[in-house]
Amino acid sequence: MTTNPKYIFVTGGVSSSLGKGIIAASLAKLLQAQGYRITIQKLDPYINIDPGTLNPYEHGECYVTDDGAETDLDLGHYERFLNVPTSQANNVTTGRIYQSVIDKERRGEFLGKTVQVIPHITDEIKRRIQILGNSGDYDIVITEIGGTVGDIESLPYIEAVRQLEWDLGEHNTCVIHLTLVPYLSAAGELKTKPTQHSVKTLMESGVQADILVCRTEHKLNDGLKTKLARFCNVKKEAVIESIDASTIYDVPNLMLEEGLDKVVLNQLQLKSDVPDLKRWNEFLKRHKNPKSEVTIGLIGKYVELQDSYKSILEAFIHAGAENEVKVVVEPIHSEYLSESNIEFKLGHLDGVLVAPGFGERGIEGKIEAVRFVREHNIPFLGICLGMQMAVIEYARNVLNLKDANSVEMDENTSNPVINLMESQKDVVNKGGTMRLGTWDCKIEKDSIAYKVYKSELITERHRHRFEFNNDYKTQFETAGLMPTGYNPDTGLVEIVEIPGNNWFVGVQYHPEYKSTVKNPHPLFVSFVAAALKYKKKK
Repeated sequence: MTTNPKYIFVTGGVSSSLGKGIIAASLAKLLQAQGYRITIQKLDPYINIDPGTLNPYEHGECYVTDDGAETDLDLGHYERFLNVPTSQANNVTTGRIYQSVIDKERRGEFLGKTVQVIPHITDEIKRRIQILGNSGDYDIVITEIGGTVGDIESLPYIEAVRQLEWDLGEHNTCVIHLTLVPYLSAAGELKTKPTQHSVKTLMESGVQADILVCRTEHKLNDGLKTKLARFCNVKKEAVIESIDASTIYDVPNLMLEEGLDKVVLNQLQLKSDVPDLKRWNEFLKRHKNPKSEVTIGLIGKYVELQDSYKSILEAFIHAGAENEVKVVVEPIHSEYLSESNIEFKLGHLDGVLVAPGFGERGIEGKIEAVRFVREHNIPFLGICLGMQMAVIEYARNVLNLKDANSVEMDENTSNPVINLMESQKDVVNKGGTMRLGTWDCKIEKDSIAYKVYKSELITERHRHRFEFNNDYKTQFETAGLMPTGYNPDTGLVEIVEIPGNNWFVGVQYHPEYKSTVKNPHPLFVSFVAAALKYKKKK
């Protein structure tokens, strides 16, 4: 434990996609495993208030915290590695920084002064960085700075880091610079020049990297590390190799081998110990040595970009390890599914997950997928929009309400089995106005969900605007689609299932957000187990 919080800053050079989030999460895991209380935050340089209104193709999935923050997907990595919830304070964007400063200016809080990037914007960045540290809940705060050093939008963040290093004093901060050491196959050698230039750019802003983490496809030899240390003003032991790994969950062990945690703790003048990674390595062993394999179809409309469904893919890894099963996820674009090709596309699968999403593109393919798996008794999990598609499919093909739809897709449908909540009907702004964050769910005892959760009351995270229409509840129950989970305060349906099928569950919430290495989500664990059982019976 420390008396005053220490701050670690993770910056990136050459490219914004080097894996700063994984390095930050891996370092945090190593420090947490030595008894330190750790949190990680992400500073994003884009001007959107949050990623909630961004298309997944732009920025990957939008991750949601317990308190309803729509955040960068890196926060998902932080939670999956540390098993510690994040919050609004863990993700800050330039849009939020500027909005806060402009609001203060409008209220007259700057006493008529000219509002400028320095000191007003940088002061607000510094305040946001220190909110978590000042809470008293953490010994070390790791701050990942999005974007690339040298980009115009990142400059205020780097300046804030420079000022904080000065404000907080020696041994209270540590700057890690993640960079690329590319391999030129024509020359047959690794090149250090991009790293040298990146460090030089950082120094031009007044910040000296304490540690270099070098992304590479090939091992860095001793001479290369010496060269980088000499040219970049760091100690040789502070040149850390980050070689490509077969899974992101290998990275903490790779960083441990390289001594990243020791170098960081030495810089911060904190005690270093042997990290307790027993549970982590047990998970890795199960993940890498599966006894069986199942193939799950992921039906979505953003499947070209894996990051669009990052939390779902990671939840399958956790659930697979728990079951000692390799889960092969087969992405299937819902826009290209039809009655004529559905059997070819889905017939060989051991389970099907219909993914979340917004808008009408590709929904008829999702509905067709639900019909096929329901009629062929293939294990099914529908998440958010996926659950709504299951409700619409059942209404059309079992209740015989042929025009049944969601008012999101057809405002004039005469059978709106999915409808807007009253509180949503007058909403004009799109950002941050959905049903967000943690909500309670009461589960009926005689249900698949109760067997899964082993509890009558659960909490899960939400991100949606449209709901199951309770006017149709009795009709569905009579026909065999059972609402088995509901919010005790609003009566809104949270879970539907078909008791007669192998495993057929739709949930209005996002279980994938709460799955971690330490606590795989029980819904995914049960779904994978059902897929394995189905495969063995085929």
